[in-house]
This record gives sequence, structure tokens and C-alpha cells, in this order.
Amino acid sequence: MAKPWRFLPYDAGRVKDLSVQLPVSPVLAQVLSARGYEDADAARVFLNSKLNELHNPELLPGVPAAADLIVAAIQAGRRITIYGDYDVDGVTATSLLWHCLKLAGGQVDYYIPSRLEEGYGINSEAIAKLHAEDPNRLVVSVDCGIGSVVEAALARKLGLELIITDHHHIGSELPDAAVLVHPRLPGTAYPFGDLCGAGVAFKLAWAICQRLGDGKKASPRMREFLISAVGLAAVGTVADVVPLLGENRILVRFGLTSLPDRSSPGLKALMKIAGLEGRQELTAEDIAFGIAPRINAAGRLGQARLAVELLTTDVADRAASLAVYIDEQNKVRQTVERKVFKQAKEQVEAHPEWLEHAALVLADSDWHPGVIGIVASRVTEHFQKPAVLIAINQSEGTGQGSGRSFANFDLHSGLTACEMHLMKFGGHRAAAGLKIAVEQIEVFRLAFSQHVGENHDVQQSDLELKIDAEVRLADLTLNAVKELDRLGPFGRDNARPVLATQGVQLAEPPRRMGEGERHLSLTVRQGSRKIRAISFGHGDWADEISAAVADGSTISICFAPNINRFRGQENVEMQLIDWKVDKARTARPAEQRESVPSV
Repeated sequence: MAKPWRFLPYDAGRVKDLSVQLPVSPVLAQVLSARGYEDADAARVFLNSKLNELHNPELLPGVPAAADLIVAAIQAGRRITIYGDYDVDGVTATSLLWHCLKLAGGQVDYYIPSRLEEGYGINSEAIAKLHAEDPNRLVVSVDCGIGSVVEAALARKLGLELIITDHHHIGSELPDAAVLVHPRLPGTAYPFGDLCGAGVAFKLAWAICQRLGDGKKASPRMREFLISAVGLAAVGTVADVVPLLGENRILVRFGLTSLPDRSSPGLKALMKIAGLEGRQELTAEDIAFGIAPRINAAGRLGQARLAVELLTTDVADRAASLAVYIDEQNKVRQTVERKVFKQAKEQVEAHPEWLEHAALVLADSDWHPGVIGIVASRVTEHFQKPAVLIAINQSEGTGQGSGRSFANFDLHSGLTACEMHLMKFGGHRAAAGLKIAVEQIEVFRLAFSQHVGENHDVQQSDLELKIDAEVRLADLTLNAVKELDRLGPFGRDNARPVLATQGVQLAEPPRRMGEGERHLSLTVRQGSRKIRAISFGHGDWADEISAAVADGSTISICFAPNINRFRGQENVEMQLIDWKVDKARTARPAEQRESVPSV
């Protein structure tokens, strides 16, 4: 389904004022205006955000009580176990808090459940095991637990002290833990509710450091730790795809500057193997496509503890060997992912009636439960509807599922409506996980699809490509594109600026590239200006574009500009998002003409 292009409206007078008052290029001024920053002061605050704009950790619900308990446990010599999740957010949150407590002199270890054997979150078997080993220990969850009502009750019954820190969706009943730490805890009003697990862990570590200092300020040693810990928080924040606005944007912005020089041996080894060594400037995309997938691969294939060891070890040789192993695991993950995606598409082809459903629920006993979340994202994008993929465990008669939303559908609400068919589930609007009995899969498929059909009306606005500005290629100077980077870090709800231009010709034939020729490379020309463009996963466009311009037609392109840095050279490059053949030079409709700038 082709996506309609919508040029965001702007006020030419305000754009001119912003450009002069800030001062910035007309391109950046228009993007700011298109995104709602029409006042120079508000735009200046956004562009120049500072680390000291983070909210005081004492404001985060539950943090004061949790920090007091943890400091008391350290001083009493009690063992503290950090119970983390196996994804990047959980791994970085675990590692961050471990470093904090270790530096504070605590007796600290960690427990990471196996994705394949234990599944997501706190489980009763682990609680019983931890209690049996040391009933006096303090357990602190990170990035999980807010839905663990039964497990918290067991801990309470056993006398195991449990602190839950989380950020996920809060259900109808809260767990009865010693302390709950959550940015959206009912009855509270924290100023920013979109922190991820690592962000919450950072705030808790900050409060602990304050208590170990003079009560308000951390000691120089712990302050240095906090500055480096921003890097781990940034990795978790980007990987968890939370909105990169407010506190999240500040954490990532300053974490990116911290990572090159203040990373642990393990993180440095991982950056080296990802080809990021020696860079003085990292981007959120470097985390999203270089660092995060490798950390995630360990958890997806059942070895998340190795990822935590990588991020906590201070032995360089061990860090290097772990980084190599985790990189190999990532390559295995990519192979398995491609296979499962191919099989998922084949399932749909074999059941064409499913295309009439409002959502897809696909299941197979050969699928690896560690990759179904990634594949669910690809299935959702490919078929343009919410999707749930289920890996069946025949010996247990159960399936582990992972779902992804489409066009703003509330996935968590959809699963809640079908909870009578599920053993357990959790997550949020955009992504969720579940466990289901095999005999319930078919009835869940029908019930979930019916609920989506009755409660989700896809609007054109959900499918539109929102374009910040129309430009000429000549406007995309190195300095202008670098200036656009001031809007970053880029991610969810703060995307890299999307621009468009028309009347584009090919400077050379487009070609496929990458493994399996899945990606596209082309060079476009407008007047005397030529720029290289790439498009990931759209190698098939090579033949389509060549055919479209064979008669001399020009094309319009929609793209995100960026800087390609290689061997000391910097060049403007485009990430091609969409394209279409230019029609005859007729005027656009009046309402659309008004929203297209002349830069």
C-alpha cells in the first residue's frame, strides 16, 4: 500500500524570524516550525538542552524509599540481588545498578531469567530459589515486575524483601512489594512518564549516590560513575524505543558524548567489533543498529547473563572474547530471523483468508522464541496490520508469543480484551509478549482479529509520510545537514528530519547491495548537485526506478539526510524513504501548495 505524502504546514514569517533570532539555517528553522517550535525561546531550550535539566530523582515515585532500603542493606552487609530482564533495557539497567552498588561497597550479584526456559519477568521458581540460597538478601528488580502480583506475594510470604523498579504498563492490581518504583505509579505525578528501565535504574542509582555523599550531592568518585552511567542509560533508552523527548532525549544526548571515553572495557570491546571504535561522535543510530542488536542477540538466544558479564567485567581480555562471542550470536540471530520471516510470509500465502483479518496471529513449532519479536515487527510492516507471532513448545503444549502494533493500535488493550485465552501477557501499546496454551491459539486468533477489527479504524493520517520540508539538493550543504543534527538524538517521536524534493534524475543506474542484495544504492542529481542515497530493505526498487525513468521521466524523493563519516571524510548522504514518478508539471492543490516551502 503506497503511503500518501503530507507536507507539514508552516508559517513563512515565523520561519524567517526563527532563522534570524536563533540564528539557524532556513531549513532547520522550517523543521522546528513544522514540529511546533514556533517560539525562538522554546526552540532554543530544545536545541540547547542541558544535563542539569533532568528531574531530581527524589521526585520519581518510590525512589526515596528504595534508595534508603538499599543504602541500609549495603551498610548492614546484606547481599543485594538485581533481578533484570534479558533485553537491552534490562541488561543495561542491571549493569548500571550493579556498578553503582559495587562501587558503594555492596555485596551485589544479579539474576537474569532465561528467555527460552523462564520467559519474561519475575517468576516464582526464581523467587523460591533466591530465598533458599539466602533468605536475608534484598532483591531489586529492574525493567520488570510491575505485573508480578503472584510472585511478589510469594516473596512476601517467604519473607524475601523485594523492591520492584519498572516502567511497563500497570495492570488493575499492584504487586505487594516492599517498595514500588515506577514513573507512572497511580496517585503520583512524576513530570516525565516515559523513562525506560535503564532510565529508572539511573535515577535510583543517582539517589543512592546522593545518600552516600552529603545527602544532596554525590562524592566525586560516585559523581564520576554517574557521568559514565549516562552512557549505559542511553543504550537502554535507544534500544527500548521509548520517545526521545524530555528526559530520554537528555539522557541519550549526553550519553552519546560519554560512551567514547567513559565506557567500560566490555562496552568498548563491543563498540570496536561494531566498527564504532575511535569515533568521537556517536549517534542514536549507532546504538540502534550497532550496539543494541548485539546485546539483544545474547538474550534472544538464551544467554543474557553473558551480556551483563560483558558490561560489568573490568578484565579487557575477557571483555574482548565475550564481545566476539556475542557478535557471532548476533550473526546467528540474523540468519534465524530471516528464516522465520520467510516462513511467516509462506504461512500467510497458504492461508489467503487471513489477509481479510484485521490482525495476524501466526504460530509454528520450528520458530525460535528469541527472534519472534523482531520478526513480528517485519510482519507488521509487510502486511500493514498488527501481528502476533507464537513459537510453540510441543513438549509443554504452550506457545510463547510476541506482538507488535500497527497504526497506533493499543496492543496491550487488545490482549487484555482476549486475556481469557491467554496464560499470561504483558507489555505496552506498541509491543507485548504472551504465553498461551496450544489449544487456545486458533480461538485467540479469531478473537484478537475480531477485537482489532471492531476497535481499530486505520486513518489516512496513520499511514501518511509526514514531510518536514521540501528542499532543493543544493540546500543540503554539509553545514546545513550538520545543523539539522542539533535536533537529535533521533528516534521515536523525534525522527530525523524528513525532507522531499522533486525533479530528480539518476546520475548512475541504481544497484542492489548487501547480503542477499536486500538494500538499494543510487546517486541522484538535481541540476549540478549530486548526492548518494541508500535504502535498507528496498533492493527491489532498483529495477522499479530504472524502469520508471527509462522514458526520461524525473522522480520525486522523500528522504532523511545524514552525514556519512568514513576515513576522516564527511559527505552528505540520504536515506531514501519513498519515491514516485513526477507527474506533468501541473500545480498542486491549493491546500498542499501552501504547506510546501521555498527554501
